[in-house]
Amino acid sequence: MKTIIFFVIAYLLGSLQSGVWIGQLFYQKDIRKFGSGNTGTTNTFRVLGKKAGIVVLFLDILKGTLATSLPILFNLPVNPLWFGVAAILGHTFPVFGKFKGGKAVATSAGMLLAYSPLFFVYSASIFVILLFLTSMVSLSSMLSALIITLSTILLPLVLPVILPHQDWLLTALATGITIFIIYRHRDNIKRIKDGTESRVPFGLNKKKS
Repeated sequence: MKTIIFFVIAYLLGSLQSGVWIGQLFYQKDIRKFGSGNTGTTNTFRVLGKKAGIVVLFLDILKGTLATSLPILFNLPVNPLWFGVAAILGHTFPVFGKFKGGKAVATSAGMLLAYSPLFFVYSASIFVILLFLTSMVSLSSMLSALIITLSTILLPLVLPVILPHQDWLLTALATGITIFIIYRHRDNIKRIKDGTESRVPFGLNKKKS
């Protein structure tokens, strides 16, 4: 029963819609009515600007980190990754937002931060490099998820200092999350193919001013 209660808490943590609340409280805007309509970090940057985007990025990562840390903090006999998944589901299907949320990239990163800080730094570095190369958050997110999933298999073999042990649950969950992230970006994939996907104002393929 204790495990179930904390699993629900992890889901509720993920359901906290910081982008929506910050937009309504400080900008008198509902980000669900602008841009892509999503409630996550990327649309917050797009609609509310850099300051709000950075705050929401931090909070979305924090949700995943806190949720994944629950079984460690309260000595629960469950792999912490499952609680990270609960937060990801909460972020994507939030009970506080009629089950319409973000795309789970930042919250997934928060799960990795709690699981292995060094692997989180490795994963974040991959995303930053890809973002510089593509100037597209959506494409960078999908490619990063694929590379990170492969890395859960390869790093224990070739670079164990980053990921010392093979954790097949991590690989399985990373695979599922990657498929889920790609599915959530299906509209972005169409725009990438059409050449109309939004670009950030930096990197090798930045948007023209």
